[in-house]
Amino acid sequence: MENSSGQGPGAKVAINNPADIIVIVGYFLLVICVGIWVGASLFASNIGSGHFVGLAGTGAASGIAALFIVLLLGWLFVPVYLTAGVITMPQYLKKRFGGGRISLYLSVISLFLYIFTKISVDMFSGAVFIQQALGWNIYVAVIALLSITALYTVTGGLAALMYTDTVQTFVIIAGAFVLTAFSFVEVGGYSALLEKYPLALPTARMSLDPQRYNISERCYTPRPDAFQLLRDAATGDLPWPGVLFGIAIVGSWYWCTDQVIVQRCLAARSLTHVKAGCIMCGYLKLLPMFLMVFPGMISRVLYPEEVGCVVPEVCKEVCGTEVGCSNIAYPKLVVSIMPRGLRGLMLAVMLAALMSSLASIFNSSSTLFTMDIWTRLRRQARDRELMIVGRVWVLCIVSISICWIPVVQAAQSGQLFDYIQSVTSYLAPPITAVFFLAVFVKRVNEQGAFWGLMGGLAMGLCRMVPEFAFGSGSCLFPSDCPSLVCGVHYLYFAVLLFCCTTVLVVIVSYCTPAIPDKHLHRLVFSLRHSKEPREDLDREEEERGRSARREEEEKNRIDMEEGEEGGRTQSCIGRLIGWFCGLSSTQAPELTEQEVEEAANQMPDISEDPVWKHVVNANGIIMMTVAVFMWGYYA
Repeated sequence: MENSSGQGPGAKVAINNPADIIVIVGYFLLVICVGIWVGASLFASNIGSGHFVGLAGTGAASGIAALFIVLLLGWLFVPVYLTAGVITMPQYLKKRFGGGRISLYLSVISLFLYIFTKISVDMFSGAVFIQQALGWNIYVAVIALLSITALYTVTGGLAALMYTDTVQTFVIIAGAFVLTAFSFVEVGGYSALLEKYPLALPTARMSLDPQRYNISERCYTPRPDAFQLLRDAATGDLPWPGVLFGIAIVGSWYWCTDQVIVQRCLAARSLTHVKAGCIMCGYLKLLPMFLMVFPGMISRVLYPEEVGCVVPEVCKEVCGTEVGCSNIAYPKLVVSIMPRGLRGLMLAVMLAALMSSLASIFNSSSTLFTMDIWTRLRRQARDRELMIVGRVWVLCIVSISICWIPVVQAAQSGQLFDYIQSVTSYLAPPITAVFFLAVFVKRVNEQGAFWGLMGGLAMGLCRMVPEFAFGSGSCLFPSDCPSLVCGVHYLYFAVLLFCCTTVLVVIVSYCTPAIPDKHLHRLVFSLRHSKEPREDLDREEEERGRSARREEEEKNRIDMEEGEEGGRTQSCIGRLIGWFCGLSSTQAPELTEQEVEEAANQMPDISEDPVWKHVVNANGIIMMTVAVFMWGYYA
């Protein structure tokens, strides 16, 4: 007897028809493409001109040191962010803890970090490249690059960035591969680099006046541990405990809690796509050591007088600062060894990297300021006002960042990557601690998180302010900052700051009332799959804000009716400004109370197809195995 399919009861059902096979292959290709898209977008947002200039400069001065923890983002943090239904990181803390002071603090400190560690750094590093390639004044280069970025940032928004980032990522990688190949050919191969790097000494050092300068041999000699990731815990410029734990803490802040990175994941179609994108980004993050750090070291070998300059007068002439010129390592390599035509390709690479990084930061900082700060000042603000305020805010932070460029240029002996890491180490660890505890420890409450952040900020400022006041100094001109304050390596300080903040948060939380579970459903990792209705702690405040906006909407409607004739005769200039700022003549309708209630009760879906879940998990394990091998090889 046969079953309804025409086969015997013992027959096996096999997928052997073209339709099923096409669907399976098509979906497989779709997942790969989305993974590449998200991963490339994450990589492009992370890798800006600051990495090309900063990592190459650090390689020229100190060798290789890198660590990534991007898998934490896709496997642990994004599931919670998705089920929480948030679009900004301050919004998550507001839902998790209630009140407004924590989210306000996070918005302000995030904007502070954007200005002093991202925007100013990217503008400076991009300008350094253009300066070396075209001979422009550094500030003329900055204005030109900002103008190009603004053309598609303010008119395209996040959606445009997601698509252009994917294209730019492949341009970045292709150009960097070409330069790396030329560099290794020029130096004679990897073995020649190992042999020649310790001998790359500037001859101009002989003119140093020993009575005027601190002429120590370590000031101009490449480090003997330059090709090692794990360096001496006491004398290493990047001590191994700091690399293992300090950079992990700072990296967790950047990859798992920073708005620029997280917003890319929140725009993905599903959690599986997020994980695939994180794996793709992780593989791409293996490239900087070969495409940026090694070329920087090769540049030191080929041009020791300029890249490795130690005489202040010579350095001033070469790169405009007396503390060192390691930041020109990558641009110098491009303009010196690449043939005509390919130099233009590398210029395009740097422009693409700069625009991608800056555009992402502009978009994110604008969102943070308008949604988390401006709406507190004007609860009735509508979309048109928020768009204008966002554009004006971008102009403000750009102006501040340009004024900060001279500080970036001279900090940390002229090593851009060290400057970024040091500033972040003073401000980011408390944020990392609070997010980790917020996601994984239900017992942590608002009082504990707030006072932990305040205590961590006070500790961080006690280290950062004296360092900037006295100056970080250089090998020839040591800083006058007391060793008790500035003598601790910034990566060690990051570990200490993280631990102190964690202890403070836990102590205060356990001394104050806990938050009931009814407010925590889908806001912590252990309750991410909960189907229980959640009573948001910030619900009353949101309702007051909606009420204020409805009142303002009614007022605007009356005003528009009275001035309807004037609206029809809007000037061409007004329409042009509206187009440039992304404004529409019609206001998006406000959600009704019923629509808001339905949206709040809708359960976010983070379920995954079992097959693809195992596929991405297996790829994650493979990626981590590759990373461990690389660490072991260069440790």
